[in-house]
Amino acid sequence: MDGQLQAGSRVGMVMGTVRQRIAGRSLTPGAKLPSIRALSGSLKVSASTVVDAYERLVAEGVILSRPGSGFYVANQAAPLSLADIGPKLDRAVDPFWVSRQSLEAHESDLKPGCGWLPPAWLPQETIRRTLRSLSRADAASIADYGSPLGLKPLRQLIARRMADRGVEASPDQIILTESGTQAIDFLCRFLIEPGDTVLVDDPCYFNFHALLRAHRAKVVSVPYTPSGPDIELFAAALAEHRPRLYITNSAIQNPTGATLSPVTAHRLLKLAEQHGLTIIEDDIFADFELTPAPRLAAFDGLDRVIHISSFSKTLSAAARCGFIAAKPEWIEGLTDLKIATSFGGARLNAELVLGVLSDGTYRKHTESLRGRLSKAMFDVSARLKTLGIRPWLEPQAGMFLWCRLPDGLDAAVVARAALARNVVLAPGNAFSLSQSATGFMRFNVSQTLDNRVFDVLQDALKQAEPSN
Repeated sequence: MDGQLQAGSRVGMVMGTVRQRIAGRSLTPGAKLPSIRALSGSLKVSASTVVDAYERLVAEGVILSRPGSGFYVANQAAPLSLADIGPKLDRAVDPFWVSRQSLEAHESDLKPGCGWLPPAWLPQETIRRTLRSLSRADAASIADYGSPLGLKPLRQLIARRMADRGVEASPDQIILTESGTQAIDFLCRFLIEPGDTVLVDDPCYFNFHALLRAHRAKVVSVPYTPSGPDIELFAAALAEHRPRLYITNSAIQNPTGATLSPVTAHRLLKLAEQHGLTIIEDDIFADFELTPAPRLAAFDGLDRVIHISSFSKTLSAAARCGFIAAKPEWIEGLTDLKIATSFGGARLNAELVLGVLSDGTYRKHTESLRGRLSKAMFDVSARLKTLGIRPWLEPQAGMFLWCRLPDGLDAAVVARAALARNVVLAPGNAFSLSQSATGFMRFNVSQTLDNRVFDVLQDALKQAEPSN
């Protein structure tokens, strides 16, 4: 088995070398590739490895085989891609910046700006055990379309978990999605038209901006405080802009880590009723909480509030599974929309999530995770303070620290300097519609424990000083 893995990695190395030469224009469209013997000698691999790599590249359409002549770069080569040569340092720091840098980073890169836990912090053994069990499941479970509503036993389990946080919903009020992001996408398709106004927090999760831009919505932001949105400015925005939707996190807000207070929650719901506002409550960080925070959906009874979440943060980002909980009269329309856009449910993912959540080890995993994050929060906060980086608040739970940089520093400049050394940071204005977070940065404490992060960060801070 080890020999097979090594052979596979050698083939991948050869393919990567050819792709890089094509991307860097050292091999141009129509150019002849090195002979099998020449490339095997220069890369110190066997001729059979090069043959395998070339054949796979031919299958992908990257290169062409001409019998009796050799291998050539395909004429329809992809445009020059700087990302294939090195990091794209000149891209604007917009809602896509952190996502692109984090998702396209090499495994060896450091990602204190990303929004997920390291793989080693997730319940890998439980997932592997569940996958082995699924491999023996009936054919329908692993090969057939699922119900558009989604796997019923998982919806029943989600309903019980929601009830533990005070949100009452029957399984028939829950529809599974492939992620929290897809849940918001469905709801935007369902509830708004291009040009409609949507309220968001400032700062808020940057992908809210990206999704709403894709739906051609008019986006208006309201400043966020340690207890929730600034309620006076929220009321003013409702009166002035008449938004259709408000999208927020209520338990652990991203990026600040703040928690919605009961007083603010009640005032928000009163304003929503007065102005006919629908609220999408993203509860994706629920399992990080030490003490459950107020849920708008619990106070509202899923009347004006739609409750969504997913399992990517505590279970696996690779097993895409989320859900929407809404009032019954909306579920029928959402089901039709799901059929139109993704047809059936992702049954295999749902079976995997159900198996993991039903395993007694998941509860122990989340308990351990909360303790681990609490310690990381303390340690990272202390180390950041030695660099003059101060948390906006000390969160009660979660993985994010929203921090103010030393006076006069631009977080985007710091982030670009760090990216040059393969460290992905999350500059504040990526989260701020008003672009008022120039001096802020979000840190994922689980990804900020490596000493190299602080070495690079210290140098990047110096490079970003105005005199430099």
